[in-house]
Amino acid sequence: MKVRDIMRRALVTILPDASMQAAVEIMRAREVRHILVTDEGEQLLGVLTDRDLRHAAFLPMLARHLSWDARRLGAPCVRDIMTCSVVTIGPEADLERAALLMFERRVGSLPVMQDGRVVGILTEHDVFETLRSEGESGVLPELFLG
Repeated sequence: MKVRDIMRRALVTILPDASMQAAVEIMRAREVRHILVTDEGEQLLGVLTDRDLRHAAFLPMLARHLSWDARRLGAPCVRDIMTCSVVTIGPEADLERAALLMFERRVGSLPVMQDGRVVGILTEHDVFETLRSEGESGVLPELFLG
């Protein structure tokens, strides 16, 4: 099975200058854990994850603990907390390769790139559900047993 067969094509994106609060609201409303950060020309700049948002939530407490002036932190925007080094994959890659890449790089999603453009996103949930449903046909044992 190929990545293109199960990737999500309805992309959830946000601009890098958006507020952290706007990102939280989008994640809640769209029920996603990963938002692609793109510029106005839809070029991929990074990924904002629920993990990035949780880590950013510690900034005010850290500032108090270190006796920083909290005003120095300002209101973080997406560009301040997003993951910039994005691991991507192509639509023609095998699903097993994508799952292994996600495991090795410890990421929960892979933007799917074709000709320099984002054409989809593959999440660990998508992979798990597909492998679980295919388990009886041998895909799951092949992935884990060699």
